[in-house]
Amino acid sequence: MAGKKAVGNIFRKFANIRLAENVQRVTTSMLGRKNYGTTTDVEKEYAFEMACSNIRYGEGVTQEIGMDCKNLGGRNICVMTDNNLVKLPAVEVVCEALEKEGLKYSVYDKCRVEPTDKSFKDAIDFATKGEFDLFVAVGGGSVMDTCKAANLYASNPKAEFLDYVNAPIGKGLPVTHKLKPLIAVTTTAGTGSETTGTAVFDLKHMRAKTGISNRELRPTLGIVDPLHLYSMPERVAAYSGIDVLCHAIESYTALPYYERVPRPVNPNMRPAYQGYNPVSDIWSKHALEITNKYIRRAVYDPSDIEARSVMHLASCYAGIGFGNAGCHLCHAMSYPISGLVKEFMSKGYDDDHPMVPHGLSVIITAPAVFEFTASACPERHLQAAAFLGVDITDKKKEDAGAILGDRLRQIMQDLEMPDGLSSLGYTSDDIPDLVKGTMPQHRLTKLSPKEIDEEIITGLLEKSMKNY
Repeated sequence: MAGKKAVGNIFRKFANIRLAENVQRVTTSMLGRKNYGTTTDVEKEYAFEMACSNIRYGEGVTQEIGMDCKNLGGRNICVMTDNNLVKLPAVEVVCEALEKEGLKYSVYDKCRVEPTDKSFKDAIDFATKGEFDLFVAVGGGSVMDTCKAANLYASNPKAEFLDYVNAPIGKGLPVTHKLKPLIAVTTTAGTGSETTGTAVFDLKHMRAKTGISNRELRPTLGIVDPLHLYSMPERVAAYSGIDVLCHAIESYTALPYYERVPRPVNPNMRPAYQGYNPVSDIWSKHALEITNKYIRRAVYDPSDIEARSVMHLASCYAGIGFGNAGCHLCHAMSYPISGLVKEFMSKGYDDDHPMVPHGLSVIITAPAVFEFTASACPERHLQAAAFLGVDITDKKKEDAGAILGDRLRQIMQDLEMPDGLSSLGYTSDDIPDLVKGTMPQHRLTKLSPKEIDEEIITGLLEKSMKNY
């Protein structure tokens, strides 16, 4: 009994979690059962899991990839990248490393920035025909997500595309087959995709983003090599960096893991996005503090390798945090904001099609979102503001949303973020379609610390038309 109290005290100290009560409730509910996997829709979760790719950090570590591929048994390797990065040193270093070890490889350079179901399927087709035994992704989140999807479906060619896409848009089936090893070389500091089991894309017929989320998609190894950040354009640094901030705040303010329902019938069914927990909190905290200190330097001075290197780590930290805790409303609304883009294009992205960069689509609603969610867990919103440099001494809980929202607006203005949805080409007439694209994103909306409906999402979008 003393042991249980001690564990309860530790968890209360670090996360204010009612662990002892949860253990008692779970033990009681299990008594008399022959199969502990049985559950009902009303039973809450009582456990969380931490999963993360192996990460290797250091200037120049990309040159070790040939040895890594050989160590993993790779003999026929698929290198995935985009049509811009294929001309830059990161891909060159990877190919030279593979050649040095005498390994056969093929380069696929058609990964689309902000991928679609079509671009995913093209990569899947390439991977299936190539019969590769190992994958290497070289790029930002779009490339890494494309490579994850290619690995997933090429490893099970009989699967239909929507089989693994998150419900209710897809079937959300569990991944039960073995994937090939995947090494992810990240060339931006933002998505954290080298640590997560998530792959996001635009489903064109719905004109909204969705994704695939399963621990089995996680890269076997994430390569974080700061040398690749020298070539990152200013706006790419800004929008990928601001994504780190949203990943961390959303993870830190998400529904706590022990409030999530239903409890899975089998541990294999426990989702990747579980709600905040004591371990994800640690990573989110560090990511916010680092981002607050270094993001401006990383954006405006590409020669500041210290700042860009540290932001690379912050991206990793946030990835570990949100890869296990999950994001919520900013990301849920970002999917239709990206998917319904009209004519907006940003400097720094070598694309011939309209596109709202992911980090921008996320941050654009953040002030309104956190002003809304603050009443559910004001202490956490105040603490997030403190991680971002705000003195919260004597601040009132009822002001938590406004305090965090104002700090975010300051950061957004400092980084020259466009002013609200209207600056991206949206009007109030577009809000119904944006709401329609948000509501099916259950993987994200269900982690909001406050319940939402169409009316609430409408209000958040209206408030986000202009931020300053």
